[in-house]
Amino acid sequence: MSEPTRKVFIKTHGCQMNVYDSGRMADALRPAGYEQTGEIDDADLVLINTCHIREKASDKVYSEIGRLRVLKDQHRAAGRDMTIAIAGCVAQAEGKEILRRAPSVDVVVGPQGYHRLPDLLERAKRQGRAIDVEFSEDDKFDHLPATDPRTHLKRGPSAFLTIQEGCDKFCSFCVVPYTRGMEVSRPMPQILAEARAMVEAGVCEITLLGQNVNAYHGANGSGGEASLGDLLFALARIDGVKRLRYTTSHPNDMHDTLYAAHRDLTQLTPLLHLPVQSGSDAMLKAMNRKHTVADYHAVVDRMNMIRDDMAFSSDFIVAHPGETDADFAATLALVERVGYASCYSFKYSARPGTPAAERTDLVAPEVANERLQILQNLLNDQETAFLKGLVGKTIDVLFERKGRDAGQIVGRSPYVQPVQVNAPAEMIGQIGQVMITSTGTHSLFGHLATTPATVVSHTLMEAGA
Repeated sequence: MSEPTRKVFIKTHGCQMNVYDSGRMADALRPAGYEQTGEIDDADLVLINTCHIREKASDKVYSEIGRLRVLKDQHRAAGRDMTIAIAGCVAQAEGKEILRRAPSVDVVVGPQGYHRLPDLLERAKRQGRAIDVEFSEDDKFDHLPATDPRTHLKRGPSAFLTIQEGCDKFCSFCVVPYTRGMEVSRPMPQILAEARAMVEAGVCEITLLGQNVNAYHGANGSGGEASLGDLLFALARIDGVKRLRYTTSHPNDMHDTLYAAHRDLTQLTPLLHLPVQSGSDAMLKAMNRKHTVADYHAVVDRMNMIRDDMAFSSDFIVAHPGETDADFAATLALVERVGYASCYSFKYSARPGTPAAERTDLVAPEVANERLQILQNLLNDQETAFLKGLVGKTIDVLFERKGRDAGQIVGRSPYVQPVQVNAPAEMIGQIGQVMITSTGTHSLFGHLATTPATVVSHTLMEAGA
């Protein structure tokens, strides 16, 4: 008689790579008899995949653990067991402290160890608790089971695919090298195999992920190394791959093959997420970014020469220790020169263990708040202008799901904005041409310019024609 299926509830915080990692954790747990549930009350295992980037990330994790402890006690009173596991970057950075402060937590595992989750759960069952936050040469991607097609079928036609992990850049403000480790690139044949499995499951848009994704240098299967550009050309040859994206890039890791991919591959979308963080050379040096404002502009200018429909997004940090009014003015000047489609902007907050956290020349909180507001107003104005610039144009939209209103479906533009259209639900999973008629705050509205023949045929069949 087979064991009853156990249920795991996975909650994901933070970046797109965490979303991907959560899916792979589910894959790792499936052979051990766990199936995902969307209801936390039904779960035998609650797994929280944490992120260390945002301010007070640790405090939020401990608050969540406190709520889970109450639920665990309720389950115990009802004669049920519930295991709590904390994964991700906060687990990596504070694993031993989590076990010390939170007795209700059974398992702590960092981003490099989640392929060992079934073993950790067994160890916790035997000895009470288990932890795995040590970096090792053991490549988790070599030990994970194949991606379950059902994972992608549930998520729709778009999927994330991690190709590179870790960072060697050591920016002054960033914890990634300490929580994700040094840069590691997956072998290209392994990536292509996972991409083919995604396509077989109905995925047609793949977003390649990495902390420094364009630093990718994986084994090519023929004794050499492949760059990100090489990988993109190989992925574009897979029948069924209609769109390719990648994030997050570093200005120092752009190369000729990658520029060629943007020039030659119709599947590669015309949006480049290229974090700059500051428009001041003095701040870039203080941040240890290892590029200048001129270097950044050179990348933007070359991309604009390659494609006339190119758009850019970026990340900014204001009020890094030592930032002056002149430094901030230089950031605004860079934003004005580039003109962004969308951006993420944050006020500096210290991360323990990073070089910037040791500095004492902090920017006054009221000044930091004012600078962030000024920058965000400018970026919001640019996003609004970009969206309005699409009105009257016809763009390709990949439809992903039904909308809130009857007869409405929602897709993504090449520039990632949601696009709402009245169209047949049969178009979900397909790319259609949409004439943009109006904009929302961060979204677009339009009508179909063309209807794919497959949808027309299906509609005629339903009508009895």
